[in-house]
Amino acid sequence: MRWFWVDRFEEFVSGQYAKSIKNVSMSEEHLDDYNISWPYMPPPLMIEGLAQTGGLLLGQMSDFHARVVLAKVGKANFDALARPGDQLTYHVQLMSTQDDGAIAEGTIHLNDQLLGKAELMFATLKGPQFENIELFEPHGFLRLLRSMRLFDVAKNADGTPVKVPDHLLRAEQSYLAATS
Repeated sequence: MRWFWVDRFEEFVSGQYAKSIKNVSMSEEHLDDYNISWPYMPPPLMIEGLAQTGGLLLGQMSDFHARVVLAKVGKANFDALARPGDQLTYHVQLMSTQDDGAIAEGTIHLNDQLLGKAELMFATLKGPQFENIELFEPHGFLRLLRSMRLFDVAKNADGTPVKVPDHLLRAEQSYLAATS
């Protein structure tokens, strides 16, 4: 889970939209390695932050059973770059959802200024070849979701809180019992 480009969720409405935060820090390797004369966060990593925000938004609709991947970036435009010390806000709205994926629109803001936007297409991996493949260890995935405060802010469309899925709670309990 090392390469996650979201630090915390600010808003999350199941099946509709999410807002997350990314703090750009000089301690991140890519800032040193990408451009040695002027450190900044490369636009593809900002797109990945949008994709991770949108992928979690889509994945939550199936209680994180679906294997959601970014399938395509339709178009992306950037008006500026993010530098160390900046805080990015990702806004992702699901525009269309189907059984096999979704289309989303995302924007990236630096303070109140629009920094970039992208159109994202997600695919849901289906079929027997994907049935027994876990993209993440469930207990570790739950730990990540909690650290990003997803369940602190996540709501259903009717305003009720989104609950932690039972299968993730069971995985966490099994892992804790095995490591105690």
